[in-house]
Amino acid sequence: MTAPHILVVEDHEPLLYAIRKVLERAGYSVLTATDGQKGLEVMERVRPDLIVADIMMPNMDGYEFYQAVRARPDGLTIPFIFLTARTAREDILRGKGLGAEDYLTKPFDPEELLVVVRSRLKRAEEVQQAAASEFDRLKQQIVTILSHELRTPLTYITGYTEMALEDLPSLSPSALQQFLEGIQRGSERLNRLVQDLLTVIRLDTGQAETEFRLLVRPHGDFAEVVRRTVSRYEPLAAQNDIRLEVRGPSELPPVPLCEPFFSDALGRLVENAIKFSRGKGKRVLVETSLAGEWVEVSVTDNGVGIRPEEIPHLFERFRQIDRERMEQQGVGLGLAIARELIRLHGGEITVESMYGVGSRFTIRLPLTPPS
Repeated sequence: MTAPHILVVEDHEPLLYAIRKVLERAGYSVLTATDGQKGLEVMERVRPDLIVADIMMPNMDGYEFYQAVRARPDGLTIPFIFLTARTAREDILRGKGLGAEDYLTKPFDPEELLVVVRSRLKRAEEVQQAAASEFDRLKQQIVTILSHELRTPLTYITGYTEMALEDLPSLSPSALQQFLEGIQRGSERLNRLVQDLLTVIRLDTGQAETEFRLLVRPHGDFAEVVRRTVSRYEPLAAQNDIRLEVRGPSELPPVPLCEPFFSDALGRLVENAIKFSRGKGKRVLVETSLAGEWVEVSVTDNGVGIRPEEIPHLFERFRQIDRERMEQQGVGLGLAIARELIRLHGGEITVESMYGVGSRFTIRLPLTPPS
């Protein structure tokens, strides 16, 4: 097994030599530099597993070196230990405030140095293993969901197409319509998947933010925008025997709004509320209200609800709750996309839920600042 690489940056060469010997005797591979700039040059050749750096150094001090390391894509997760003669409380707080993992003062105890180095390397390894495990889990989840979401609509499309072509001469108009409706369901589901993935790309590349800035404007008819958005889901609610209601004042103060983005986000919440309602006579209630300097629109259902331990993960990408228990369409991007679209407005989405009783999702948007 390769020994961990430790970069020691210290301008006092006798101390640098002493630290190097302590770490090498403990079995570590040690890289050295006499200031922050030289430390960065060393990192161009070898990525260290841990960094020990003095603060008071010429050319580039320890704080500047730390920030330069963290600015590198490969330096974000490297454990960083400040080693310095400074003992003032504000200096220690500054080092820790930047995010350094530890802070040792000179003259140092060699054993104390080794204890800190070992503990930080162990912690970094644990974090790396946890991240790798989570990444593997996420990859498997994405593969499972995507394969299901791609195969199911394609099965609709290919299956109904093949049956229609095989029996075309003898098909009655009603049978042909049934086949075409099956093909349509499959193509719509596949189209939703493609649109969601494209929306994620637009959000990640900044294209959605550019579009938002071009389209946002103060809306004085916010309540009407909400009613117009909700009305698009009335057929779906009726199909599922769910009563869809909109309540709230007819007039609200102006809100900076990009209507396509807001309607997309609200529509996802309404569709989810309909989808997860269960049984006959269920209701989905959409309410608008004024709350201080904010306008709120909430979507409440008396459906399946969400377990408390699942709520912190609701807005993660490719996350679906109880997928094994309930048939769900989509790849788990809906809530993540909704949250990002609302964040572009300077707003937020919150959730309250009781498992087995129902859920309430609330969008909060800031009012248009007074001119």
